[in-house]
Amino acid sequence: MAKSLLIISRQSPWSGPGAREALDIVLAGGAFDLPIGLLFLDDGVLQLAAGQNAKALQQKDLSANLQALPMFGVEELFYCADSASVRGLSDLSLDEAQPLGAEQITALIDRYDQVITL
Repeated sequence: MAKSLLIISRQSPWSGPGAREALDIVLAGGAFDLPIGLLFLDDGVLQLAAGQNAKALQQKDLSANLQALPMFGVEELFYCADSASVRGLSDLSLDEAQPLGAEQITALIDRYDQVITL
């Protein structure tokens, strides 16, 4: 049986390649039916902000990749509720993502065999 994998995405969508790389890993894992989850933590929750304008920054929009996650069988989507609150996020673009508190995040990390933080 394949080992489960949790990707923790901690970078904002436009601060570097980390956010896109995290999504690429999750999409690839989902395409191969790997038990995979994605946690948005710290500035990573900014990827979930609705109404982003990637063209203004001359970047590729990540929202299409986020919306494709369930189609690739990636249903384990989470975000840190505290990180979202601190950054003033209330309108999130990914309804499937579940908010978690600090203790729940610790339990989530313990559930997975492998954890990668980007």
